[in-house]
Amino acid sequence: MAEKKKMTRAERLEAEREANLAYWTEQDDLLFKHREEAYNVGGQKQLDRLAKQNKKSVRELITDIIDPGTEFYELGLDVGYNIGKIRLYGGEIYESEKRDHIPGGGIVTGVGVVHGKDVMIFANENRYAAGTYFPITLKKHMRAQAIAEQCGLPCVYIADSGGINLPLQVGCFADDGHFGTMFYNMCRMSAKGIKQYTLSTGGNTAGGAYIVYLATESIMIEKMAYAFLAGPPMVKSAIGETVSMEDLGGAYVHTQHSGGCDHFVRSQAEGIQKLRDIIEFEPSQSLFTDRRENREPKFDFKEMMRVSPIDTYKYINIKDTIKCLADDSYFHEYKPTYGPGRGDSVVCGKMWMKGIPVGVVASNASGVIYIDAARKATEWMIRCGNSNLPVLFLQGSPGYMVGKAEEWGGIGKYGSDMVRTCTCLNSPKVTYVIGPDHGAANYGMCGRAFKPKFAFTNMRGRTTVMSGETAGFIVETVRRKNIEARGETVNEEEMAKFREMMRDRYDSEGHPFYTGSLNFHDGVVAFSEAREKIARAFEIALRVPVQKSDWGDMKV
Repeated sequence: MAEKKKMTRAERLEAEREANLAYWTEQDDLLFKHREEAYNVGGQKQLDRLAKQNKKSVRELITDIIDPGTEFYELGLDVGYNIGKIRLYGGEIYESEKRDHIPGGGIVTGVGVVHGKDVMIFANENRYAAGTYFPITLKKHMRAQAIAEQCGLPCVYIADSGGINLPLQVGCFADDGHFGTMFYNMCRMSAKGIKQYTLSTGGNTAGGAYIVYLATESIMIEKMAYAFLAGPPMVKSAIGETVSMEDLGGAYVHTQHSGGCDHFVRSQAEGIQKLRDIIEFEPSQSLFTDRRENREPKFDFKEMMRVSPIDTYKYINIKDTIKCLADDSYFHEYKPTYGPGRGDSVVCGKMWMKGIPVGVVASNASGVIYIDAARKATEWMIRCGNSNLPVLFLQGSPGYMVGKAEEWGGIGKYGSDMVRTCTCLNSPKVTYVIGPDHGAANYGMCGRAFKPKFAFTNMRGRTTVMSGETAGFIVETVRRKNIEARGETVNEEEMAKFREMMRDRYDSEGHPFYTGSLNFHDGVVAFSEAREKIARAFEIALRVPVQKSDWGDMKV
């Protein structure tokens, strides 16, 4: 029997690259399949139901609203996925109501182009639970409003909602960030000159009616759209009056009598056209940067897949990823020789993306942030802020380096400087998680709490307080100590099962579908979409002038 030939190092590396490509292709296929549930809520049965009401689905309406040939830049598509099983934001009630899974979180949000202008669109998903608001629906709605306010985007509401989902009212009604905050945000944006437009395509009950009443201009469809503070059953209960929906709050009531609505139309198509006519009067938008012509990278997204290890915790050469994102694959690195082996765990520099100049702060190698890397990142963010340069964070760091030598050397101090500059950096920030995303590194590399204009992840990202391996070791150590303190013997078999359970739990809770379900990010972005999605994020963020960055009490 012939002896199997050993592979050369070059052959092993090429085999690994091809294995990476096959794996990430499979993972992105899983992502695309995952999205289908949100695209096709309720299947053909729901489309047939809408057709009987002479209605199109909200996604069809969005396609009709935006300019032909343009794409809808959707946000939060993963929200609500298996949220009842996650048991946050009303998990037990989701289960009792048999609503474990809310595709897309019950609302569609994203940026569309209307008459050449970027517009934030909110559309109640009337194919699910009558478009009612669950706690997670509200979180997604507020996130889109925050982006619209920060980027100065006019807002369009396609309103068809029964209001608060009553079994989950405790998580929807009374607190900051609940239902009333939607209307608070509308009023505050209006006061800033950010227009709010509503097309009512169905019922808008109780608080939901304010989506119509608070709009800069609103449109209602004859015998299809309704708005009232209380529907006919509640009116009957409260004052004994019997009244039809049409006579209580139909389109003719609010356009001819109450004055609560501005435009009367007879079909969805007429309503869409009226909405487009209104937005045509919106002023044109600027781009507050010095943009040059686009130059495609020399390396495509498949190369980015090849250089991304299957193991989230395996070393990565981030420059191989950057060359797939940067125009002409050109990257101008900042301090490339600083702190060999320690300063290079964060790579900093500049590139163009679709002609937009962008600063980069990127995790490299193991991603562990040493003192030198923290110093360099801090310096670079200050330079980007001082020159109004937007910044892309490519996050793949498991945390800051620990230990006596690092603590004595000031890792806490310099890490805090990095967190402070990330916080106070007012240039547009976009985060793309491409690996481990743990602990304070989540902070210094612009996790969601640090207000990036947009936050994305790919299928390789894992966002948890620490790795499952580390969490398992810490909790196991405490358990062992407690068992021994009681004078008992540790069952090693049970302890091994516990370690495995912790690893699996953390991997599950850090998975992009899990974090996306809770709206911890704005979407899972496939490798094939990354360059386009990130560049578009910067384009939207630069619709308003860049604010000056003030750095606070730096401990330099």
